[in-house]
Amino acid sequence: MASHVIQGRTVTMPVEVRDATVCSAMYPVRADAARAVIAYSGLDVAEVFPGKAVCVLTFVDYRDGDLDQYHEFGMAFMVRPPGVAGAAGLADLRQAGVFIHWLPVDQGFTLEAGRSIWGFPKELADIELRLSSPYKRCIVRKDGRLVLDMLVKPGVPVPGPGPMTPLDAYTHRDGLTRRVPWSVRARGVRVRPGGALIRLGNHPIAKELSELGLPKRALTSSTVARAEMTFGDAINP
Repeated sequence: MASHVIQGRTVTMPVEVRDATVCSAMYPVRADAARAVIAYSGLDVAEVFPGKAVCVLTFVDYRDGDLDQYHEFGMAFMVRPPGVAGAAGLADLRQAGVFIHWLPVDQGFTLEAGRSIWGFPKELADIELRLSSPYKRCIVRKDGRLVLDMLVKPGVPVPGPGPMTPLDAYTHRDGLTRRVPWSVRARGVRVRPGGALIRLGNHPIAKELSELGLPKRALTSSTVARAEMTFGDAINP
């Protein structure tokens, strides 16, 4: 069984998250603009329809897991697996993975573990979550500058617990793009069209989001009251 030593602690693979709350929104953005943002990865975006890619904004409250408790925000894009060509449409999206472009966290242990084990682009930021109100809210500040303020309104309940669904996440660090096997089991899921509002600040990431056409109406938004996750060792594609 593989393991990694992080700050003097042994982290055994796979890494497990036993309890987390996840809120996210998917935005249609120009495919050419999205390609320009992630060109460094060598990956290509998946197109939900011709000329349109999907940018995913997510915030997570990790309450119980192998990497301790922390808050996280993610900016990601749906991408085609390396070497896979596809036509625009839902078929392209169904086989897609998720490329993690920016992943701020608010704790140092998960920062070092995420970078060294998987190559996740984690960096420290101030991440304020407000999850007890009807609207779920995340405020991200980096280096004293507002990145964004995001609200998600929970939608219609999805019946029953979700299965442990396998996904592929992709990361890029030190010139290397890697695939991270990832699975999620979701409980207390709510989904709706639209349902998210964002206000951008003056940070460079906010500028990237603005150049992608945000703020705009989300395709869909979702909230997960309790998520369990498993992350395997990173694999070179």
